[in-house]
Amino acid sequence: MAIGLDDVVAAETILSDVDGAHGQLVIRGRRLDDLAGRVSFEQLVELLFEGLIPLPADVPGALAAAREEVFAQARPLLPRLAGLPVYDAMRAAMALLPDGTEAEDALRLVVAPAVLIPALLRQAGGAAAIAPDAALGHAADTVRMLGHGTDEARAAALDTYLVTVSDHGLNASTFAARVVASTAAGLTSAALAGLGALKGPLHGGAPGPVLDMLDAIAAAGDARTWLGQAVARGDRLMGFGHRIYRVRDPRADALKAAVARLPQTAGRLAEAQRVEAVALEVLRAHRPGRVLETNVEFYTALLLEAVGFPREAFTGVFAMGRIAGWMAHAREQALTGRLIRPQSRYVAPGAKAA
Repeated sequence: MAIGLDDVVAAETILSDVDGAHGQLVIRGRRLDDLAGRVSFEQLVELLFEGLIPLPADVPGALAAAREEVFAQARPLLPRLAGLPVYDAMRAAMALLPDGTEAEDALRLVVAPAVLIPALLRQAGGAAAIAPDAALGHAADTVRMLGHGTDEARAAALDTYLVTVSDHGLNASTFAARVVASTAAGLTSAALAGLGALKGPLHGGAPGPVLDMLDAIAAAGDARTWLGQAVARGDRLMGFGHRIYRVRDPRADALKAAVARLPQTAGRLAEAQRVEAVALEVLRAHRPGRVLETNVEFYTALLLEAVGFPREAFTGVFAMGRIAGWMAHAREQALTGRLIRPQSRYVAPGAKAA
């Protein structure tokens, strides 16, 4: 029996393929390195939704209109959400969106995290929420709503990130979304399932601790000693190792390139690269039987920090990109008309003989 469903095929999909042995990610027939930094998030949404969710001719305009709609609905709720962690507040606000199955339902959900997280962060800092600007692209408007104006470099980096994390096979949150969609529930229900799964630290909650690790190493002044002691204690090194990839996570290189294009990150990036090199050496020496390469979380942390998001919002920003994949997978699953209903094996006392 496959504990954790390892190697069990639970769905057939046209959306993405993760080749862990060769370190490749393909989304709708295109390799990640042909997408990250080359197409916008709006174009990525159109690519994912093709044949699954009918979209209007002007996808950027439709997403912009959806941002305005979500903001108008969420603004009166913001005071009631004050005091909640940003992720929980975002999830609570999204739970109030219509639970339909049409394109407009999907578009509202796709833009909701990008509207809600900046508004919630600004509220927590004592500032007023900034309304969307329909004239801007999705990533640029998110950066602006966060309070950084029309910063093209930050917008480009965030756009690359959203594309890079938009879909990644049948990961825990995507599977959760598909299970709910298979019951014929609406897209909001599927999105909430995805959000619940993504919140867990084993799935979407590790980028923030990467920065905690880098800061601790900088304070200690000796990366090799700090990392060696951490591994000897059995600690997990944040940003290294992946359930699927047996080689370097291709998303790490896409995000590293995006960080390098941000002028203010030169010192932070150089130090992170030094830590990365030492960490890989330490892991190979202390855990020679395991493949522990750099994963998406390592450079995600640097990128989101440079864009201007605080660490407590990182998982929510992950949802900004991944929700496009959730919506496409939910619709793909719903179109099969098949309820996902796996079996379990009863192993308690009194189990029947095989």
